[in-house]
Amino acid sequence: MNRITKILNSKYPIIQAPMGWIARSQLASAVSNAGGFGMIETSSGETEMCKAEIRAMNGLTNKPFGVNLPILFLRDESMIKLVVEENIKFVTTSAGDPAKYIHILKDAGITVFHAVPSLAGALKAVNAGVDGLVVEGTEGGGFKSPEEVGLYVLLQSIRKHTDIPIIAAGGIVDGVGMAAAFAAGAEGIQMGTRFVSSKESPVHDNFKNTIINSDEQGTYILNKKSKPCIRALKTEFTKKIYDDGIMDMSSLKGIKDLYFNGDMNAAPALAGQSIGLIEEVKSVDDIISSTIDEFNTICKNMHSYIF
Repeated sequence: MNRITKILNSKYPIIQAPMGWIARSQLASAVSNAGGFGMIETSSGETEMCKAEIRAMNGLTNKPFGVNLPILFLRDESMIKLVVEENIKFVTTSAGDPAKYIHILKDAGITVFHAVPSLAGALKAVNAGVDGLVVEGTEGGGFKSPEEVGLYVLLQSIRKHTDIPIIAAGGIVDGVGMAAAFAAGAEGIQMGTRFVSSKESPVHDNFKNTIINSDEQGTYILNKKSKPCIRALKTEFTKKIYDDGIMDMSSLKGIKDLYFNGDMNAAPALAGQSIGLIEEVKSVDDIISSTIDEFNTICKNMHSYIF
């Protein structure tokens, strides 16, 4: 047990990323039931559906779970009110200044971790009063900072300035990545792409198979000179964006056709560099148990490397 498992009240410090449209009750409950910590997304903007998914969790698991609140994308404060009313104990905030809602959440007894891609963002969040950080390296999929800083440099630089609990995110799929993140200052990990390609993930097999058949060079960083900057799979659709060098939010309008109908050229397929480490579709339970077994083995064997 460490600070993250104490905060989450989970068996393992493994958190499922709050991916838009994907991180709903089907996947999140499987993660929580396997000893990890499931998260429900709200970034899709489908407010009523997200509310229903939060409520559905109570019928699928008796384990704890959390909710992500992307501050810039919240249409109103109804999601804030819902997490309070549903007695959610853990929230991650992202895409904005956590100070906007931190007092409402903390006054309700909710623990708040903020997702950051930089040291400056981390220090701002700490000053705002967050309880912990989700530190996101450039290796991860989805919305990214155009300043490409790798996870392990970022972890070390932030850890030098604060002792706040840290969850590491970006490029982690197994116990090796988990052990490396812990060595660099994290006490928990967040996995997105690995869970997207799990058996319990709701996405189409075309998406899962593309992840499995890609290597570590199979993603682009897109739209670095504008917003949103994202990391996505290399496809015909994203190659044009990459060559043009610019993209707007309309490029994401077909994301549900990609995720659930399998049209890999309907929108950018958000995924991280960890695709190069994923070789098969596994159950959530297998992913979590094998990650923990490998992590424990590595930690036990590290003494042999002492000089």
